[in-house]
Amino acid sequence: MKTCSRTTFLNSCNELLQPARFKDYGPNGLQVEGRADIAHVVSGVTASRALIEAAIEAKADAIFVHHGLFWRGQDGTVTGWMKQRIALLLAHDINLFAYHLPLDAHPELGNNAQLAQLFGLSVQNRFGDQDLGLIGTPPNGHSFAKVNDLADHVSAKLGRQALVVAGDDRPLRRIAWCSGGAQSYFEDAIAAGADAFITGEISEPQAHLARETGVAFLACGHHATERFGAQAVANFVTKQLGLSHQFIDIDNPA
Repeated sequence: MKTCSRTTFLNSCNELLQPARFKDYGPNGLQVEGRADIAHVVSGVTASRALIEAAIEAKADAIFVHHGLFWRGQDGTVTGWMKQRIALLLAHDINLFAYHLPLDAHPELGNNAQLAQLFGLSVQNRFGDQDLGLIGTPPNGHSFAKVNDLADHVSAKLGRQALVVAGDDRPLRRIAWCSGGAQSYFEDAIAAGADAFITGEISEPQAHLARETGVAFLACGHHATERFGAQAVANFVTKQLGLSHQFIDIDNPA
């Protein structure tokens, strides 16, 4: 089985994702150092204990995720669940790599680009903070006649029923989307001329905004909308380096 050094893997990820371009909520790149050589990589959405345990079972040398262990605002202590996760990684000498906003934003492999491919949407422009949101048109340039048509389409693709706040029943010609917890991007999507906005979560204000502006809001699940970027990036990098890779999806209702 072919291997590469931990540094080579990190450099390949950084070259692809360009983390220095982003102002993020936590560190991107290598978060926990494991063994020096990497042959088998497990990717997933979040560095949960369940994913770490699955990676140990899979004899992984590295884990590649979208949601790592360390976030701005944490108290910095290594106790409880944090100790348990880190202890497993250290005991089994597994590297943990995590990329947050850079992985959302990659124009081909990122979460939002992967959603465009999944839904059959053609990207026209970017919007929102750090240009993370995308806006485009439905498959073949057609519109969705009703919001429920769009909801049925994305729900079938994601395998999860979307929560829908209908707008003013207009034909949906311009669709905006941003994966995960991007409900705060809704106002930017409205300003960008969207007829509907797709993201993972909804908070209290967005329901009122949808009703008052006529722009439909679809909350499709944070985890459900972010299952694709880490898998795509890890698959690309491991193929480039000749390593083995498997994606492990830990179910999450959020």
